[in-house]
Amino acid sequence: MLLALLGSSSQSISLGRRARPLASFRRPAIAAALSALLAFTGAAGAASDYVPDVGQEGKDVVWVPTPQTLVDKMLDMAKVTPADYVIDLGSGDGRTVITAAKRGVRAHGIEYNPDMVELARRNAQAAGVADRATFERGDLFETDLSRASVITLFLLPTINEKLRPRLLELKPGTRVVSNTFPMGDWEPDEKATVTQDCQGWCTALLWIVPAKVAGTWKLGGEELKLTQQYQRLGGTLGSAPISDARLHGDEISFTVNGVRYRGKVDGSSMQGTRTGAEPAAWTAVRG
Repeated sequence: MLLALLGSSSQSISLGRRARPLASFRRPAIAAALSALLAFTGAAGAASDYVPDVGQEGKDVVWVPTPQTLVDKMLDMAKVTPADYVIDLGSGDGRTVITAAKRGVRAHGIEYNPDMVELARRNAQAAGVADRATFERGDLFETDLSRASVITLFLLPTINEKLRPRLLELKPGTRVVSNTFPMGDWEPDEKATVTQDCQGWCTALLWIVPAKVAGTWKLGGEELKLTQQYQRLGGTLGSAPISDARLHGDEISFTVNGVRYRGKVDGSSMQGTRTGAEPAAWTAVRG
């Protein structure tokens, strides 16, 4: 996977408000990325004249490959299984897609650079996973993401935030994993840093796309009023405030007057069980 870094020229990388010369930008990380790149693409490079350079200019971007150890961590955090469909945004030399395919997963890479697309296809063929690892040239803002159960990416915060509305429209429970960079005020559900065999770009962030539950519901003859900011919830049941309220995909949980409610959201209804003074099943529908 590649890091898209917006810059005014091929000699600088723009991170937020500051631009730094590429030659001085985290030298150990760039060196490590170059070493990993050569190791990953060596076999394919023998069959083609095209060998990418770390930091090369693309469509208003330069790129850096994700360390293999972090690729593994990102897929682990997403709990990827053969039942998943992974889409990697900015797939570069194909390492994330190919690693997922080696786990028996169907995975698809979106990459703007046609030379990188062809390189990734050769790498997938060399790895024996071309039947499960596919690639296409495309714009990540125009690509249909609806098939994905897992999205992986290594993009700047500004690009992540631009993508965020589209990600939040995906099916609840879809996992989104980013190398290093956040999603603005959408806090990650999990964050982990690799400390072995990784010299730069070693942190993974995971988000679970939450169901949409804001509004008024009818629960047991009372009104359940919910406010929502991504996976965080607030509100009241009747006149009592809810607490410790959260979404994990389509799973909802909250507490009212010492009673703990847990359930699943299915569009305009949700149901589950409650534990406390009187354990029982509960159902709510949009009011």
